[in-house]
Amino acid sequence: QSIMDGFSKRIEKKTGVNFDEIMALANALTYANFADEKQVRKIVKKVSRLANKPITKELEDNIVNSIIQDGQSLDFTKIEKMMK
Repeated sequence: QSIMDGFSKRIEKKTGVNFDEIMALANALTYANFADEKQVRKIVKKVSRLANKPITKELEDNIVNSIIQDGQSLDFTKIEKMMK
């Protein structure tokens, strides 16, 4: 078993989320155009699903609008804080 396999298993155990999904989200965050509403909305929905925190359409709209207005890079923690 490689070091990466062990690492990914520990991450999955701690988060309850598939490591490949976490990496896909990280990749999406790295290359996203935060002025593109469709991309931002897709990322917000994915974070909500991965975090197992369903959000209302109104909250989703507020988060998306906030991100688009800010126009800066975004990370998982920032979206997660917005959902609370």
